[in-house]
Amino acid sequence: MPLSGVLGLPPITGRNLRRLVRVPTLLVFATVQPVLFVLLFTYAFGGAIHAPGVTRYIDYLLPGIIVLAIGFGASQTGVAIAEDLSTGMIDRFRSLPIPASAVLSGRVAADALRNLFVTGLMIAVAIAVGFRFHAGPAAATAAVAIAVATGVAFSWLNLLLGLAVRDPESAGLAGLFPVIILFFTSSALVPVATMPGWLQAFARANPITVITGALRALCLGGPATLPVAEASAWLIGLLAVTVPAGIASYRHATST
Repeated sequence: MPLSGVLGLPPITGRNLRRLVRVPTLLVFATVQPVLFVLLFTYAFGGAIHAPGVTRYIDYLLPGIIVLAIGFGASQTGVAIAEDLSTGMIDRFRSLPIPASAVLSGRVAADALRNLFVTGLMIAVAIAVGFRFHAGPAAATAAVAIAVATGVAFSWLNLLLGLAVRDPESAGLAGLFPVIILFFTSSALVPVATMPGWLQAFARANPITVITGALRALCLGGPATLPVAEASAWLIGLLAVTVPAGIASYRHATST
């Protein structure tokens, strides 16, 4: 029975999940790379960086590394939609009695399930090397929910990029470039206070800093209402722009 039938998923979501399972390189990218992120950053930087408010660097690091893994993974969303356009798969979808939004939302839903799995895997590996939740199970669940919501927002952004460039290789680069810049100018690895003064203002306004701050508040404890509200505002704002823009771009791409 198709995966979509077994899990009760929409057919397009099931199709994207099957592709992930059947292509070894995609499966490796989705599982091994996030684990390597956790281990390499922990043991390469853990002895040199002493983050405030934590006794183990992994407690400070994990929220930022989760955002990095999700950001890198989201670039594959743009690659996939660009590949479907270039191979004619989108033309086959157009022959089906489904709305344009279903093709895009099915892709995003598959990526959300992948991100849920990746987040859980990273947390399991982090716990094995010393990470602990300090704010209880409800806050931990909220942290996972924000991580998955971040993946949804990043996926829609990369869908828009993939539809704009229409070339799989270009779409992959277009998705990775902003993630790399924003990640290394955020508080994901080090406190903003350790950065040069001219960079601190940008780092504090950086959406990855804001989202990572919300995840840290939920993982480590302490006031979380304001950080979560700020992160939610960023994600809602991003979705408010990218969802209608993505659907409009898809309709334009398939009408020519």
